[in-house]
Amino acid sequence: MRREYPSGPVASVGVIVLRGKEVLLVRRGQEPSRGLWSTPGGVIELGETLREAARREVREECSIEVEPGEVIEVVERIFPDENGRIRFHYVLIDLAARYLAGEARPASDILECRWVRAEELESLELTQGLIPIIRKALDKYGQQGRSGWLDWRRR
Repeated sequence: MRREYPSGPVASVGVIVLRGKEVLLVRRGQEPSRGLWSTPGGVIELGETLREAARREVREECSIEVEPGEVIEVVERIFPDENGRIRFHYVLIDLAARYLAGEARPASDILECRWVRAEELESLELTQGLIPIIRKALDKYGQQGRSGWLDWRRR
C-alpha cells in the first residue's frame, strides 16, 4: 500500500524503547513529521506481528536490539494536504520495548537518535501527542529490572 495518498489507513508501530529511566528518540528525516523528534517505528509488513515489526524497525532505524512488550497506546495520525485530500493516514500502535544491546546510531531515514530522560522531553520538538504516551510507558516500566519487565508478558 502506498504511504503517501494511500487508499486506506496504514498500520504502523511506534516503539518506546526504554533503558532504565531513559527513552530512545529519533529525529525523522522523511515526511510526515520531517525534522521532529519521535520514537522509532514504521509500517507493519504483511505477515509480520507487531513485535516482529517493532524489532525490525528499531534495528533498521537505530542499529540496536530490543525486546518488545505490550501495547501502550493506539493513535491515528491523519495529515491532509492543502486541498483537504488525505496525504498520510497512519494507525500507529505504540509498544513499550526494553533495550537489549547495541549502540544507538541513525540509519535509513533517521537524521539522528539519542537517549533522553523524561525531564528533557519538553525541551525537544516532538511529534504531536507523544509526551503523554512516553510518560505512560516510563511510569509503568521505566524503573523495572529485567524480571519486572518480563513479568507483565505472562499476564
